[in-house]
Amino acid sequence: MADKEDRAAAAVVVWERPERGARGPAPERSREQLTAAAIGLADAGGLAAVSVRQVARELGTGPASLYRYVAGRDDLVDLMVDAATGEVALDVELTGDPVADLVGLAARTQQVHLRHPWLLEVAPEALRAGPRGVDYLEYALRALEPVAALTGPGKLEAVAVLNALVVMLSAAELRARRSPTGRQAAQSAHLEAVVARGGHPLLAGALAGRTAGGGRPGPEGQTGAPFERVVRRVLAGLLAPEAP
Repeated sequence: MADKEDRAAAAVVVWERPERGARGPAPERSREQLTAAAIGLADAGGLAAVSVRQVARELGTGPASLYRYVAGRDDLVDLMVDAATGEVALDVELTGDPVADLVGLAARTQQVHLRHPWLLEVAPEALRAGPRGVDYLEYALRALEPVAALTGPGKLEAVAVLNALVVMLSAAELRARRSPTGRQAAQSAHLEAVVARGGHPLLAGALAGRTAGGGRPGPEGQTGAPFERVVRRVLAGLLAPEAP
């Protein structure tokens, strides 16, 4: 009977279950403590370093005791993602410009991803949203309220695309930071040599628009952070009215 109840609990997301099971002694830990320990492990060793056993070791207890609070590792990951989402500031006042507001939200979200690179290892999962994730989604939808051209589902799709873009650009940023400077210089020199030999006029023209620092001029000759520039352009297309 107990095993059947445990399987039933595992089929319900952690947010819909009590803080701890009804059986057993009074709780000695909390989900918040478990989450903090799991995030500490992931920050140090990546998502692969997180397991119920390792979290129990960090907390100085046995793995069996943690199953009073979580059904397994998936619950831990859900708790971790939601806690990290809570680090995205949502108290920033909206301007009424959906693109500007979502670019700002994306930039703040990227900072959290760069602070917790393990977030990029979490497999995408539709509708993964804890309490803080729901608040994040509500904020993004408020930013999109002025966009009459999009239906509710269309706005949800726009937020999903925005989040996927943040993940992709954050991963690229982390790879660039980790890549040895000498290797980057060698790759750049190789590409320039290929273009100089001819046969790729479009690529030559595109590379000619880069600044000396590796960036590119922004709209109307203005330079800007590549992340925000790319997000702004994508959002402008996503939020534009569809052609009849």
